Amino acid sequence: MNILFIGDIFASAGRRVVAEHLRQLVTEERIDLVIANVENAAGGFGVTVPIAQELFSVGVEVMTTGNHVWDKREIYDFLDREPRLLRPANYDASLPGKGLYIATARNGVSYAVMNLQGRVHLPPLECPFKKADELLKQVPDDVKVRFVDFHAEVTSEKMALAWYLDGRVSAVIGTHTHVPTADARVLEKGTAFQTDCGMTGPYESVIGVEKEMIIKRFLTQLPMRFEAAKGDPQLRAVVVAVDEETGRSTAIKPVAIIGGRRVA
Repeated sequence: MNILFIGDIFASAGRRVVAEHLRQLVTEERIDLVIANVENAAGGFGVTVPIAQELFSVGVEVMTTGNHVWDKREIYDFLDREPRLLRPANYDASLPGKGLYIATARNGVSYAVMNLQGRVHLPPLECPFKKADELLKQVPDDVKVRFVDFHAEVTSEKMALAWYLDGRVSAVIGTHTHVPTADARVLEKGTAFQTDCGMTGPYESVIGVEKEMIIKRFLTQLPMRFEAAKGDPQLRAVVVAVDEETGRSTAIKPVAIIGGRRVA
């Protein structure tokens, strides 16, 4: 089973590059399931119902998020109505939405997608390690394909969770920092891992925001309203190949589209 995971889709530039290239990637890589992190899809801050529906329509099948999922209040009711749009499971259970989705892919294989958020330099949520254990207890034993989006700030926390879950999930892919890391690999017990998948959005920016604004913020320390950049839209993703019988990954491959061309 081949899973395509698209890193943090940022604003209109990110949505556009996904719309332009997703179907081609699905065909070229024989993709059975498309997952994307969409927490920055609405102008860099959150996601709206129309944008979620737009991304579903171009071929994204399951959406994960992170700390910015709460930025647009109009998404709250939709989180309860649409199980394919996840929020990190280790937020309080009283909040809208879920952090686990179980379904069957187009190739007939059952799968589970889990969404977790780190605690270092982010809101002090429930422990993602213990929450992962709780989620795995909810996944039927016959669902072998298990994918985790770990939305976290620091590399050590992401790596630690991947080692903690090695052999119990098919993949742990990091999001949030918007910079693709060069450490994609399959761990010793069969869990595919990359510290950060990278951002799908405008790379002529500072992690998606107009660079002049960020520079001014660093120079002056004054608060200001950030605006999403538009230049140099790139798509960053990974393709994870999973053995359907065991749930272990056999390969992970970074994917990049830069300047309208596939370069990886």
